[in-house]
Amino acid sequence: MHPGHSQGSPANAPPASFPRVLIATTAMLSFISFWRAAAIVLNDLASSAYYAGGIAEKAIGKAAPWFILAIMLFSYAVRAIYIESCSMFVRGGVYRVVKEAMGSTMAKFSVSALMFDYILTGPISGVSAGQYLAGFLNDLFRYAHLSLVLPANLTAAVFAVLVTLYFWWINIKGIPQGSEKALRIMYVTTVMVVLLIGWCVYTVSVRGAQLPPWPLPRNLQFSPDALGWLRGSRLPYTVGLVGIFIALGHSVLAMSGEETLAQVYREIEHPKLRNLKKAGFVIFIYSLVFTSLVSFFAVMIIPDGVRRSYFDNLIGGLAMYLEGPYTLKLVFHLFVVLVGVLILSGAVYTSIVGSNGVLNRVSEDGVLPDWFRQPHRHFGTTHRIIDLVVALQLLTILLSRGNVYILGEAYAFGVLWSFVTKALAVLVLRYTKPGPREFRVPLNLKIGQIEIPLGLGLITLTLLGIAVTNLFTKQVATVSGIAFTLVFFGIFTASEKATQQRGAAHVGLDQFHLEFAQEITPQTVGCRPGNVLVLASNHYHLHHLAAVLERVNPARRDVVVLHIRELRRSGSGEHDLEPDQLFTKLEQLLFTKALEIAEEKGKPIRLAVVASNDIYDAMVRAAQNLQSAVLVVATSAKMPPSEQARLIGLAFSCPVGL
Repeated sequence: MHPGHSQGSPANAPPASFPRVLIATTAMLSFISFWRAAAIVLNDLASSAYYAGGIAEKAIGKAAPWFILAIMLFSYAVRAIYIESCSMFVRGGVYRVVKEAMGSTMAKFSVSALMFDYILTGPISGVSAGQYLAGFLNDLFRYAHLSLVLPANLTAAVFAVLVTLYFWWINIKGIPQGSEKALRIMYVTTVMVVLLIGWCVYTVSVRGAQLPPWPLPRNLQFSPDALGWLRGSRLPYTVGLVGIFIALGHSVLAMSGEETLAQVYREIEHPKLRNLKKAGFVIFIYSLVFTSLVSFFAVMIIPDGVRRSYFDNLIGGLAMYLEGPYTLKLVFHLFVVLVGVLILSGAVYTSIVGSNGVLNRVSEDGVLPDWFRQPHRHFGTTHRIIDLVVALQLLTILLSRGNVYILGEAYAFGVLWSFVTKALAVLVLRYTKPGPREFRVPLNLKIGQIEIPLGLGLITLTLLGIAVTNLFTKQVATVSGIAFTLVFFGIFTASEKATQQRGAAHVGLDQFHLEFAQEITPQTVGCRPGNVLVLASNHYHLHHLAAVLERVNPARRDVVVLHIRELRRSGSGEHDLEPDQLFTKLEQLLFTKALEIAEEKGKPIRLAVVASNDIYDAMVRAAQNLQSAVLVVATSAKMPPSEQARLIGLAFSCPVGL
């Protein structure tokens, strides 16, 4: 359910007479299986296989595949932190978790680093896709004996700009990428991965090959750019642990996209946590095999003398040096490029959606003014946030001039520090809120009443060690990352103070698209006959909705949440409400809380408001019109259940009309 694609005002003008029914919708996602959730994350995570290996080897030498493998194994531990945080908080992602643990200031710092991550995801993915396309076209020109050679960086930059503009327009119109499309992309990618691995195994068996040098300090060959401010120092060579951390820092891009797991958690169907664990395991196995094997086979198959020229399109180079006819390899290279464009372009889309979601959550919390979330006049999307994100991405592409290595080094800053702040927040919450959890990162020692989260602590220290090392070895990333973070932190701080001074009190509320009608029917609500109708009066009293969602099977029955707006008769007999009186801040808060429960349970709901001067008659009429199988009402604080049942029974036997 992405509030960023919602609408706060009616899409259609209300009828001439006052409406009695209002349907409130958000960009409601039908909850998805763990396979689809894994596909969405892999569209982001697996894209790093196209550039992580080349960036790592350019920085640390031929031992890079071992460090890529180490990062992929370590990613399973990092994923456990995200699973624990998701089990505690359904909404808000990194921002809400860090705010809960370490306060508003740290939360704004963490979300600023996360925004740097998201902003750079689009450019590095688009530029990488452009590099693969340029590499293939140049190979094709050589095959056709043409003297034409495309400048790789310029071609990549132009392609990235075009892709970014395309997905800007797609996001402005609010066209969802969808889990089905992500799943189809992963089907095609899987075919390519199986063919690539099988062909690489055949090539190695025919030619023979040696494994990359072992991941020992003496086998690390740092480029001058890889050492940053430690250039000229003997520290990376004399202190082995420092060299190892530097190498890991240059390989950490292999698990970029991990943060998408927290974003997609909201969409996973019931049982949420179990399906999240399954999705995490699928993601781990797929990315481990794909990303690490690409790096190993590239070193083992592509000759040392030419591999450097393929660092920006490593899989393309691998395709051209497999055993077999040149024409067949060129065709496979085309397949690799097409898959790469699909999956990397998907990462561009995800980066815009992710940025939009993060800034929407920050805006909901009162850090950014509601102006940012004002819906587009025609499409209902938060176009101002999308415009800001895309403008920053286009500026990044132009500044990088299509250089994947520079983008990758800067991108690692946001990736790492978003991981660090998330891990620190979960670690702090183990002590500040030590209550029961559905999932805990393993390796917990208990001495008396004190719990020592050994596993969580080791993961956090490792991430912090890599992040601190990167500060000294990645000059571009450190300068640009800190500058970006401080600028965004300053904007968030100033905006939050201005918002508070204007007295904006309603934070954390979803925006809804409102449609008005004269009658409530299954067609207007979008539900099937035989549904469960749940009456909701206030946001403090929704335990009955949680109980219904716990038991209902969404494949068989829809759940409709109905709020009845009671009309007061005036002396003149007029009791109609204006459209904006049907949906006030109270209804917005009520439906926001209802959506939170639905997200937590992983089951969809429909939302409606009915205006009536008789609550019991309205609920009965609504149940009849919707052809509901079950009517669920919470117990009243003003009357005993028996009296409630009597009044509902009277309404069934003597309806007065809606």
